[in-house]
Amino acid sequence: MPHTGFVFLTDLVQESPPDLRRKAARLVANKCTIASRVDASHAASDGSIGRQFREKIERQLDKLQEPPPVKQIKALVTPIDQPQKKRGGKRIRKLKERLVITDLRKQANRMTFGDIEDDAYQEDLGFTTGQMGRSGTGKIRAPTVDEKTKVRISKTLHKNLQRQQQTYGGSTTVKRQVSGTASSVAFTPLQGLEIVNPQAAETRVNEANAKYFSNTSGFFSVRPK
Repeated sequence: MPHTGFVFLTDLVQESPPDLRRKAARLVANKCTIASRVDASHAASDGSIGRQFREKIERQLDKLQEPPPVKQIKALVTPIDQPQKKRGGKRIRKLKERLVITDLRKQANRMTFGDIEDDAYQEDLGFTTGQMGRSGTGKIRAPTVDEKTKVRISKTLHKNLQRQQQTYGGSTTVKRQVSGTASSVAFTPLQGLEIVNPQAAETRVNEANAKYFSNTSGFFSVRPK
């Protein structure tokens, strides 16, 4: 090994394992520096300090060669907390049924392999609706809405909504959502001023829709009799 010098050729370094020779050389070099200062001051002419340094180096090398201690696997400590009893009953069962994952959510979480899906929102990239509302998913029937998992509103909010939908007195443009420019007075070229019903045209359209586009009425014959 190049650039080692006389310290690397000492018996302490050469008798050490090959992977520890660099550390042994550093230890010997450090102790040699301290021993040279002791010799310069003539503090120990009998060589006792040098023997102490050698014994210390040997103890350090033996310490480095010791195998690592075996890690003992200790058993876990018994928990002090006692298991608490979970409350059951009709109310808890209904709460669990309401919070269970629905079929629509299952279809939204399911993704088609190898299919590039479009984002549901421009703000949330990567948020898709999965297989919800798609055709060709392999299922014959569409997922039904479970009454147990529907969003519920309080009785007070339900009463407030019903109160807002009720109309008191005559119908006005505010309650009926009629245009503010509608008027019951019309100008005709024959009679001049004439009182008309601005809702008559809308009423005729609603009657025609109820007759021809009703969900309950049957088919009409278009052939002349």
